[in-house]
Amino acid sequence: MPAAFPPDSVGLVVPQVAHFSAPLALACGRSLPAYDLIYETYGELNATASNAVLICHALSGHHHAAGYHSADERKPGWWDSCIGPGKPIDTHKFFVVSLNNLGGCNGSTGPSSLNPETGKPFGADFPVLTVEDWVHSQARLADVLGIRQWAAVIGGSLGGMQALQWTITYPDRVRHCLAIASAPKLSAQNIAFNEVARQAILTDPEFHGGSFQEAGVIPKRGLMLARMVGHITYLSDDSMGEKFGRGLKSEKLNYDFHSVEFQVESYLRYQGEEFSGRFDANTYLLMTKALDYFDPAANFDDDLAKTFEGATAKFCVMSFTTDWRFSPARSRELVDALMAARKDVCYLEIDAPQGHDAFLIPIPRYLQAFSNYMNRITL
Repeated sequence: MPAAFPPDSVGLVVPQVAHFSAPLALACGRSLPAYDLIYETYGELNATASNAVLICHALSGHHHAAGYHSADERKPGWWDSCIGPGKPIDTHKFFVVSLNNLGGCNGSTGPSSLNPETGKPFGADFPVLTVEDWVHSQARLADVLGIRQWAAVIGGSLGGMQALQWTITYPDRVRHCLAIASAPKLSAQNIAFNEVARQAILTDPEFHGGSFQEAGVIPKRGLMLARMVGHITYLSDDSMGEKFGRGLKSEKLNYDFHSVEFQVESYLRYQGEEFSGRFDANTYLLMTKALDYFDPAANFDDDLAKTFEGATAKFCVMSFTTDWRFSPARSRELVDALMAARKDVCYLEIDAPQGHDAFLIPIPRYLQAFSNYMNRITL
């Protein structure tokens, strides 16, 4: 960390927590009697509250999207390349809100939180959530912050699904929707990847039916495998080939099943180890199920165009050529439906070798297009 923060950084940020005592009814038929949402804000809310932007995170994301929590923090927030003075989401212009979703493990109420009825962690007893549940909870946060309407709701991947859901559930509360590297629903293959990841966790002996906290352990092996599988799908074949190829960790093969021989093996194990130390297994299960369940057209006779008929927002859809987890074809499917519904929509397919994770990477053409769209938003 440099002695001073970069001039285009939002600098030091302090997370805040909003407590909600009114019950939140959920799609699964259950409700949460009370809950907390942790969030961060960047920039200043203007006098008319017309410059507010909501950031929705992806599967393993959280509220810390930009800036630093301390001068000693090694890395800034996960979308720091896009949020800050002069960046696509310019904090000189916009008041930005980023939260950790309900069910998360970074400060919002989730499976690792104490259940007030039992005094023990919720664990697997935490209710299953949907994208629409998250949007309802986010709307309550907007109310607390005095935000009647978002200038924009923005997200990548699972975050893009939340942005889309906002335009359906609260059409009068969002003026612009930016769905990046996202999809109108998961394909069978995507659901299959999520199921493999869940089974890795559920079959770990240390999972204890979701009560691993009470047992004083974590299902580390299951989380590692889930992350390793997921991480492969976030990268492209080209990017993995360029980064690792068939490079070896040492000078020769060991001809056994236990050594880490290829560089790509070492990388995946590192990613799994790091992830298992910071993410909650029950939260991972919840997030993947929310992904699987997202299918807003199911409530509109499976007609995607009809789904967005009531939306009043303008749309920006972006995809990346080598993203095979949320392919450009899925974004074009969304764009076609929006055009059929006679919505204002722009689409950009960005040539990038990084795969699905490209939405997190400061690719010049991507940042320029992102900035151009955000500059068009009037307050």
